[in-house]
Amino acid sequence: MNLKDKVVIVTGGARGLGEAFARGIVREGGRVVIGDLLDVEGSAVAKDLGPDALFLHLDVTDADNWERVVAQTEEHFGRLDGLVNNAGVTASGTPVVDEPLDSFQRIIQLNLVSVHTGMHFAVPAMRRAGGGSIVNISSAAGLIGLALTSGYGAAKWGVRGLTKVAAVELGRERIRVNSVHPGMVLTPMTASIGLVPDEGAFPNNPYRRVGKPEELVGAVTYLLSDAASYTTGAELAVDGGWTAGPTVEYVMGQ
Repeated sequence: MNLKDKVVIVTGGARGLGEAFARGIVREGGRVVIGDLLDVEGSAVAKDLGPDALFLHLDVTDADNWERVVAQTEEHFGRLDGLVNNAGVTASGTPVVDEPLDSFQRIIQLNLVSVHTGMHFAVPAMRRAGGGSIVNISSAAGLIGLALTSGYGAAKWGVRGLTKVAAVELGRERIRVNSVHPGMVLTPMTASIGLVPDEGAFPNNPYRRVGKPEELVGAVTYLLSDAASYTTGAELAVDGGWTAGPTVEYVMGQ
């Protein structure tokens, strides 16, 4: 997808999915601002990508950070055309009735409230640019009820709903807002819960394996590009068919 001259902020861009998105944007001719708390890793990615990339320290839960990052993006690249709200944390793995309140609130803050804050500060810059595209990274857990993900699932369903509200409100200003819903993808975050890339190791989906970060890049760059000029308020599952339904093996009890 052609992203020539488009300027995009990617949160959580220092590693995992965010790094893959940042690299994909530059590969397609765009310019990227990598926002992350991981200064060393983020700076290394930006240096590797060259002059079309800039790293800026960003705590997505801090409004002042967001205001600074958007201002520095416009100052450095002259405009802002896109935002990928990718930063977040994984589920606690705790049943609803056992999840501590502070844990639930932290997950909501990082995975949902930060998306609203990012849009709050990015949209005025997109208005100045004449339009733009926002891609909110939700999850398969934002499409189905997934056990042991109460805070995470609630946040990702919230991202899905917030995306649709923003799409309706911003459409007339040529600002598109869509959500992407990854299934299980092997990243530093998910590796901590024991995911492995082996074929057949994840029989829950028709592909029988977890995804790779680069397999999400095409969906995100499409939604950022002008090829998706008539696409807003959509939800795109990139999950190996996980949310399409149970596998044959599961249905047949094999």
